[in-house]
This record gives sequence, structure tokens and C-alpha cells, in this order.
Amino acid sequence: MVWQIPENGLTVPLTDPAVVLEGHSKRVGIITWHPTARNVLLSAGCDNIIMIWNVGTGEAMITLDDMHNDMIYSACWNRNGSLFCTGSKDKKLRVIDPRKMEIVAEKDKAHEGARPMRAIFLADGNVFTTGFSRMSERQLALWNPKSMDEPIALHEMDTSNGVLLPFYDPDTSIIYLCGKGDSSIRYFEITDESPYVHYLNTFSSKEPQRGMGYMPKRGLDVNKCEIARFFKLQERKCEPIIMTVPRKSDLFQDDLYPDTAGPDAPIEAEDWIEGKNADPILISLKQGYVPSKSRELNVVKKNILGSKPATHKKDEPVSSHKKPAEVSHPHSDGKVDDFMKELRSMKDTIRTQGERISKLEGIISSLTANEESEG
Repeated sequence: MVWQIPENGLTVPLTDPAVVLEGHSKRVGIITWHPTARNVLLSAGCDNIIMIWNVGTGEAMITLDDMHNDMIYSACWNRNGSLFCTGSKDKKLRVIDPRKMEIVAEKDKAHEGARPMRAIFLADGNVFTTGFSRMSERQLALWNPKSMDEPIALHEMDTSNGVLLPFYDPDTSIIYLCGKGDSSIRYFEITDESPYVHYLNTFSSKEPQRGMGYMPKRGLDVNKCEIARFFKLQERKCEPIIMTVPRKSDLFQDDLYPDTAGPDAPIEAEDWIEGKNADPILISLKQGYVPSKSRELNVVKKNILGSKPATHKKDEPVSSHKKPAEVSHPHSDGKVDDFMKELRSMKDTIRTQGERISKLEGIISSLTANEESEG
């Protein structure tokens, strides 16, 4: 399900998703948005199938059902969204071109241990993985998809059994490793010089982490030289962890904040499926991030009575895919969207007030009945 969060956050609970995407036969464990194409979403399920959706029409554009024979542990797009990499229970690292429906690079036993591995694309096109050795030591490795025989770098960390979750900042080439069950975050810099993966430091705390979330770069406070913010899930709370670089000057620090990927998509889902690629649109954080207006998702269902284009299968070339119906954009009917949004908000408020009135009436009637019985 895809949900549209109102502009100023939730005031009442959301009950209706913007769109429901149906296609997997088992639980979906991974979802990741395309980095540069609007409304393109990748999902991977416990049915070992990867599906790529056009959320704007609510339809699957691509189904990859014969590439993974075992559970998919992770999936990550490259910088322009032309490829993605996966880590799987069969210990294989795969680099996949979804539009050609082919595996362009593969490494068997990227990590020989049986515990789960994770794989992410870096900005330069290399792939970073975390996993376990045959002796159950935690490992991290760097791979070049054009030559997967040997890793560029392979480091052994420790013998803890928590899966290492990598979080990557392409602007500073820093990778943060958060282990499930650990109470620390280790971070490394990726460079072109040996040993390629350079240990920087460790952040330690008392409470172990059950999971970790990562704030996008544009959500950071540039006035405080904040370079990363995590949301640490603990047993009873979610705690923010803020990492800053100490600087005496109050001026904007250009070296900490090069232009970063913004939220606006350079291409549409229809462009991408036809074969077009685009790099992210970069924005400056010098004045802080100001969200753009009119970013509401419009879902336009196709006429189900008409001829419905088949989902891509392996033996069907991408070029034969019919172009989906155009998705209407907020700028063409902005006033209608605004009125509809206001109407929904008013309906929600009326419903909430109605529930409150009913509750108060119930309390008053019970109090009145008590007074009468006492009288």
C-alpha cells in the first residue's frame, strides 16, 4: 500500500491508502523507490519475485520471477536507477538490468557464511556488501560489477552475530554500519586508494538497537554542521542519534554539504520504461531545504475494459511495451486538488468531532443516571 502523508503531517489517522499494489503471492519484505523516475517502485517478496510498479497507474511494469531461487535479503538501485543489486539467501550477489530482464553481473558466495548479507550500490558504480565468513565472522566487502572474480577489498570485523545494516551518504562517501543487537554505529570512508574502505570512528551507546532509520540529507540541520541523523529503534522507544562535525565558524560549510539529491524526479515512469536514464536533480542546502508545493500523488487507473498491456516477461522485449496512460499532474488541476484536500480534512474533523460528541453524550447520560439513582 502507498500512503499520501498530508503536507503538514498527520492530524488524524489515515485509513485509506492512495493505491494498493497487488501481485505478490507471499509477504513483501523489501520496497525501494527509484532514485530518479517518478512513481517507480521496486518490491521484493518472500515468493522470491521482484516487481517494478508504476504507482501512478497502480500497475506492475516488470515482473522478474526467474532470477532468484531463494529469499531476497536486500535490493538497492544504482545512482541513476538503470540497474539494481540484490543479496540473497543463496549467497549470490547479483547486479540486474530490469528493463533488459537480465543479470549483468553475479558473484557466487560473495560471503560464505549462512547468515544474511546486505548489498548497496555506491555513487561510482561499485557495490558494497556486508555478510559473514564461514567461521561466522562479520565481513564487509567492496566489488566492481565489471569484474566480480575477486573483491576490491574484504575486511573482517568481529564475531558478533547481528546483521550489519549499511547506510550510505554519497555526498561524503561515508558508510555507516549498524548491527542488529549492537549498541554502536561504525563508520567508514570509501576512497580510490588502498585499502579503499577506511575505518573512521565508532559511536557507542548503552542500549542495543533493534533497527535503524536514516534521515535523508536534506532533512539535516546545516547550521549545526549535522552530517547524519539516525532513528534508533529500542525496546520501548525510538531515539534520534545526531552526528555533527565540530566547527567554530557559523558560516555554511561547503565541504560538508556539496549539492545533494533533491526530491524532484527528472523523468517519468513512462520515460524510464521506454529506456531513458537520468541522474538525480541536485539541490543546494545553503539556505536549508524548503519543500516544493504540489507533490500529491495522483493515481490514474487505466480503463480495465480496454486492452490491458501484459506485464513484461522474460521473452518479451521492453520496446514492445505500450505506453501507459498519462498521469495527470498537480500543476494542471491544482485548485481542484486543494479543494479536495480541504474537503477531506473537514470531513475528518467532522467525523472526529462527531465521535467526541457521542462520547460526551454517553458520559453525561451515565452521570445523570447516577445522580437520579442517588436522589
